[in-house]
Amino acid sequence: MKYLLPILFFLIFGFQAQAQNQTKERLTQLMESQPVMGLSVAVVKDGKLVYTDALGWKEDGKVALQTTDLFRIASISKSFSATSIMQLVEKKKLSLDDDVSELIGFTVRNPKFPKTVITLRMLLSHTSSLNDSEGYFTLDAINPSKNPNSEKVYNAYEPGKGYQYCNLNFNMVGTIIEKYSGERFDYYVKNHILDPLGLYGGYNVNELDASRFATLYNYSRDSAKFIPSPAAYASRKTELETYQMGYTTPIFSPTGGMKISAPDLAKYMIMHMNYGKGEKAKIISKKSAQKMQTPLSADENYGLALWKTDKLISGVELIGHTGSAYGLYSAMFFDPDKKYGFVVITNGSDPAEEEGYIRVIRQAANILYEEWIKP
Repeated sequence: MKYLLPILFFLIFGFQAQAQNQTKERLTQLMESQPVMGLSVAVVKDGKLVYTDALGWKEDGKVALQTTDLFRIASISKSFSATSIMQLVEKKKLSLDDDVSELIGFTVRNPKFPKTVITLRMLLSHTSSLNDSEGYFTLDAINPSKNPNSEKVYNAYEPGKGYQYCNLNFNMVGTIIEKYSGERFDYYVKNHILDPLGLYGGYNVNELDASRFATLYNYSRDSAKFIPSPAAYASRKTELETYQMGYTTPIFSPTGGMKISAPDLAKYMIMHMNYGKGEKAKIISKKSAQKMQTPLSADENYGLALWKTDKLISGVELIGHTGSAYGLYSAMFFDPDKKYGFVVITNGSDPAEEEGYIRVIRQAANILYEEWIKP
């Protein structure tokens, strides 16, 4: 036995070292094959973070990307908002079947179906019949007393009977979190999700270390150049001076404004992988986590800010979300049964798609799967 343990340790260490070297080599080759500014990745295996790396540039040609750098992860942020809602549901401050009109403080009714209640569950699953045609950076878009064209935000189908991805849904969700928790949205997520899990990040750029922000770049195919997107981390100091609790919430972008590193996002993912139980704290109940992961739309397989797919890695069913904004592309996907998952984030790349996913994101995820997980 005394000889067996060192041999076992050597085999495990040797496998990890080989996987790290091969992964880095393959990711580097991937980035050389197409336009990519920077790439940050993380792998979870057997419920543990086993690999992280950062390649390319944090600032084009000047500063190399580090694993500790923060990204505005775009729509993966929606799952933080949904997780917050599930906490409030567990405290019986809300119900998923509550009428959004009563929660938000003004009428939210599809004029074509005035008797059909639009519920909180519908917002979280994009089955509310709402769209982003009037914008989503302010609640004025859907407030009939503020926008004479507010009826345009409703689609022609009955709420609960169709699906359309809509950012306005989640900026409304963020407002509801604020109204029913009594805490400003950014503070709520920090106090009840990030801090208990021991993670660094948040929605308020003014309270984060700006030196850690990875610059985001849109890639122009016409000029074959990367163009910086400074608006991704724009200060909200002016808006906060006149902030109105329970209405101004969209300035934090509950739909897409979380800033976090790839390794810390992977630790957050572990919590969902373990049905609400993180490494340092229990965030939501198993029942709530399962509800988030259960699809409510047959064609899209979208649950409550998480969806199921077998297209990211062909034939392998995973649960998670993607993000896309300001040139950034992100993905967080996991298998709650086999306890593995991936985070892949690029701060700028060619937007070419493959099987419905940004090509570099999908190919990077497949490399991580093949090197670390595939039998």
